[in-house]
Amino acid sequence: MTGAFYDDLSGTYDLMFPDWDASMARQASQLAEFIPAGSRVLDCACGIGTQAIGLALRGYQVVGTDLSPRAASRAVVEASARGVALPTFAADMRALPFADDSFDVVLAAYNALPHLLTADDVLAALREMRRVLRPGGRLVLSTRDYDAIRRERPLSTPPSVGPGRVVWFQLWHWDGDRYELEMFRLHETESWRVVVGKARYWAITRHEITDLAERAGFGYVEWLLCAYYQPLLIATNG
Repeated sequence: MTGAFYDDLSGTYDLMFPDWDASMARQASQLAEFIPAGSRVLDCACGIGTQAIGLALRGYQVVGTDLSPRAASRAVVEASARGVALPTFAADMRALPFADDSFDVVLAAYNALPHLLTADDVLAALREMRRVLRPGGRLVLSTRDYDAIRRERPLSTPPSVGPGRVVWFQLWHWDGDRYELEMFRLHETESWRVVVGKARYWAITRHEITDLAERAGFGYVEWLLCAYYQPLLIATNG
């Protein structure tokens, strides 16, 4: 379900942003505060490259993986169009196709981890991230602010308008601390065309992620609430 959701979004995902290139640059600038210069970085939920391309443009050696083959393929094309290399692979973050100790930094941004709906699955992903990190390497991860969201339990998001007059909004259907998201895209052609995609999330709190990261073997975990547009976890391997 998750892979198909992002396969479907891969052709228009950039239209969520008023200026995708500006957003890539801004996010890379924020993330670079926590990624040492010269690092080899794995973006294990790279999508169409929003974070990975921005980091590659700042001189990092970046490799991308994503559950969506279409998104990962588009990331390669978009990176090449901007003059940087971005090797990508279609892969589940619970089974990363790399040897142990391969990367200095693993990045999982933009609320990717909460697509995993059980503690066992999140733990499996975190253990894989740690496995491919070199000793002393760093995990950089962001999620929505589920501490607040679990209290408020919103049912929708406000509509936003992207380039080409594409209107986006979401409906959220709650089941305990999980929810199904319906993503509505309204495209203005001769008449309005509506496309709907669905995905499921676990509204996992920072405490729950911290506990699972420590169980996965990360030796230091810190949350930064104002350093990035989502709460940002920084954890160290060893």
